[in-house]
Amino acid sequence: MALITVKDLALAYEGHVVASDITFEVNEGDYLCIIGENGSGKTTLMKALLGLMKIHSGSITFGDGLSQTQIGYMPQRTDIQKDFPASCKEVVLSGTLGNGKFRPFYSKADKQRAQKNIELLGIESFQNRSFQDLSGGQQQRVLLARALCATEKLILLDEPVTGLDPLVTAEMYSIIKELNEKHGITVIMISHDIAGAIDAASHVLHLHHKPLFFGKKQDYLLADVGKDFLGGEAK
Repeated sequence: MALITVKDLALAYEGHVVASDITFEVNEGDYLCIIGENGSGKTTLMKALLGLMKIHSGSITFGDGLSQTQIGYMPQRTDIQKDFPASCKEVVLSGTLGNGKFRPFYSKADKQRAQKNIELLGIESFQNRSFQDLSGGQQQRVLLARALCATEKLILLDEPVTGLDPLVTAEMYSIIKELNEKHGITVIMISHDIAGAIDAASHVLHLHHKPLFFGKKQDYLLADVGKDFLGGEAK
């Protein structure tokens, strides 16, 4: 059974339908890149998948033991996040609270899980530094480690390379690819850096195009919509 099945979904913002007729599924091990023009409903779809907004119509079904509280979420980096007054370790550890259960203290298992992801993302050397003192690339690694603390199956990434220089962007994509291919983490990513984002993707969902495109990356690259939207950038 698929981890996520979306059928005939319509999404509305302030009463206005921003996307409709959305049907796709995400299976274990997939790397799905969600693309589309500004205002096509990409972030709205992600919020719906996380249960942060009501759907207008249609359905979102979770399977294979996955629930909304077991999805690791890495939101767009904001100025508030950049200035967050906590150590990197504390930021990563806070990801263990994503299951929705209130706990006044972190358990031993929480701390072990956080340390495992700190080591996985290679941020041991600055885990005790203040988050706000890190570079943009280092902060993104910390936030990715935090997202992994909430899941063993699937992460949702919203514009994970925004504001990063080309070298750090390539490094971040490499990390995400390794999480998917080597560690079996299913990935759903939104990115305006289309050519870079879909390089490692297995599937593409193109919103705001009628009919909506969902399928394997290679099929998208050969389709007219893919050629037109990418302008020959991706291979």
